Order: sequence, then structure tokens, then C-alpha cells
Amino acid sequence: RAGRRKAPVTRCAGRKKESEMARTGVVVLVALWCGVASALNSREASRAVGRGRARAGGVSTQSWSAGREVLSTERGVSGGAAKSSVDVSLLLYFFFWYLGNYYYNITNKLALKYSGGSAGYPMTIASLQLGVGVVYALFAWVAPDLRTPPTISVDDVFKMVPVSFCAMMAHCASVFALSAGAVSFGQIVKAAEPAFAAVLSTFVYGRPISTAKWLCLIPVIGGVVLASVKELDFAVSALVSASAANMFAAIKGNENKKLMTTPGLKDRLGTVGNQFAVTTILAFLFSLPLLVFTEGGKFSDFLQICKDKPVVFHNLILSGLYFYGYNELATMTIKKTSAITQSVANTAKRVIIIIGVAIVLGESLPFAKLLGSAICIGGVFLYSIIDQLLAAY
Repeated sequence: RAGRRKAPVTRCAGRKKESEMARTGVVVLVALWCGVASALNSREASRAVGRGRARAGGVSTQSWSAGREVLSTERGVSGGAAKSSVDVSLLLYFFFWYLGNYYYNITNKLALKYSGGSAGYPMTIASLQLGVGVVYALFAWVAPDLRTPPTISVDDVFKMVPVSFCAMMAHCASVFALSAGAVSFGQIVKAAEPAFAAVLSTFVYGRPISTAKWLCLIPVIGGVVLASVKELDFAVSALVSASAANMFAAIKGNENKKLMTTPGLKDRLGTVGNQFAVTTILAFLFSLPLLVFTEGGKFSDFLQICKDKPVVFHNLILSGLYFYGYNELATMTIKKTSAITQSVANTAKRVIIIIGVAIVLGESLPFAKLLGSAICIGGVFLYSIIDQLLAAY
């Protein structure tokens, strides 16, 4: 009898130990990747300096005096490059972007799980997560010396409506997908976003992609199919919702490109943080009618659950903060890196999230699912760099 009583305790201790080990492992993996990403970016910066030297070398042959000036300039550039071989700010951007994304997926899943899953309050949680971001954005504008508010006009706000609406729909669909199935499965499907972007870009926005990119979509779609075949937590609603999230995310990307061509808009927004803040505020406002329509009648029940189960309330607040923070950091990181570094970063992020979160939450990771995710993510990475590779060779 004593042995039987100790068994559950031992199992709980084992789960806790495994959870702690998994979290530590993911943090270490994130830190290691940050070093790789920073090195990649430094290497690309060095190549840019090298190209500048080559051009300067051609000019320096014109005269001895010009050559001395170029040489001294090169020494200054070389010295500066040596001093700034590691971009600490970029390193921190990568680290906290990945860490925020990782913890968002965990806290979001826990809030959904303990509030009833897909049959509970996914729309309420998605909307309130945006609301948490709104509170932070407003605080950042009001707090002294934290962030200067934008000087946008009403016309600018209306121009940001399509991007904000698509951002809201992409977020809500993603939350519903993660409530209906495993986080790892939802992330695998979301990794297929380039397929939706390719179709929309070609047939809706009139910006066709290369044949090589079309061919890269074969492993992307094939990987998702393979991962779905052996998915123990498979749900059609999760697949449909994640696909809808991909579609709205692809539309948002195309609309954002159009938005940024508006004369003077970047200057009026001021910073990337302001752009994301305004988008989040509008997205939250758009989510409220959907919240009232779908789950408004049981909102009081959700408030009671938050009182009875603090785990729901705490993870709701944390997931909202993580969501806002990692998305803003991702935007800042993308502005500081090249296209290839961005592709590698997004690919590595998917791998870390799929494996790390699955281990912590105890989700199934059969061989077919791992193989399918590897094929899908590899196809996404190849899709991102194939045109540059063909142009280089």
C-alpha cells in the first residue's frame, strides 16, 4: 500500500523534473541560436563592407592621393567592423523574440485548456489578449520618456484598417486552432503560410512568384499532409482554423506593403513600435463585435472561471503580454537583418516552438509528425532563399 501511495508522487515529481529540464533545454537552445543568428548577420555585414572595399579599390587606382584617402577610410571601416562584430542589441532581440514566442504558446495553451478548450472561450481569450497589448501600448505613450506617441491623422487610421482587421482575424483564427488541437500541429500548419502568400500574391495582388518558388511549395504542403496523417490530436477545426490564420496573415503582409507606400506615413508613425501599437488597438476594437456575437452571452461565466481558476486569469494576462512583446521584437529584428537571416530565424523559431512546447505540454511527437514538420519547415526555408541562390549561381 505504501508503495502504491508513493507512485503518484514519484510520477508527479518526474513530470515536474522533465518540465524543468525541457524549459532549461529550450532556453539554452534559444541562446545558442541567438549566437548563430548574430554571427550570420555579422558575416553579411562583413560581406557588404567587402563589396564596399572592392568598389573603393577601383576608385583608388585613379590617383595616389585618392588611394591614401580610401585606404584610411577602409582602415576606419575595418576597425569599426572589428569592434562591432557582435551586435548585442540584435542578439537580445533574437533571444527575447524566441523566448516570448515560446512562453506565449505555453501560457496561451494553458489559458485555453483550463477554460474549456475549443468548447470554452477561445474568442474571448483572443480578444482579451489583444486588450492586454492595448493597455501596454497606451501606458508606453503616457509614461514619461518611454515612447513618443504618433502624429497620424484620421485618414491614416482608415488606411491602416485592412492591415489591422487581417491581424485580428489571423490572431483569433490562430488561437482557435491552438484550442482545438496540439500546439505542435497548429505550428506545423502555420508554417505553410508561404503557400497562401504565393497564391494571393499571384492571383489577387498581381505579383507572380518564380517557378522555383512554386516547386518549393510541394515539400511544404507534403510535410503538412504527412504530419497530419499520424497526428493523435488531429482535429479538422484545428486544420481549418490554422489555414484561415495563414490566409489572413498573407493578406496582412500584402496590405502592409501597400500601406507603407503611403507618402509620409512612416514619419507620422515615428517608430516600428508605434505602428504595431496602432495596429493592435484597431485589431482589438475589431475583435469586440466578434466576441459579443460568438461568446458574449457567456462572458459572465468566463469571469467566474477566472475567479475560480486563477490559472486561467494569470495565463491570459501573461499570454497577452508575451504576444505583444514578441511580435514587436520580431518586427524590430526583421528591420535589423537581411532577408536570408530572417528566413533562417523564422525556420529555427518554428523548430524550437514545435519541439520545445510539445515536450513541456506532453504532446505527442511520433516519427511521422517530426518528419513531416522537418520537410515542411525545410521547404519553407528553401522557398525563402531559392531566388537568391539561383541568382548567385
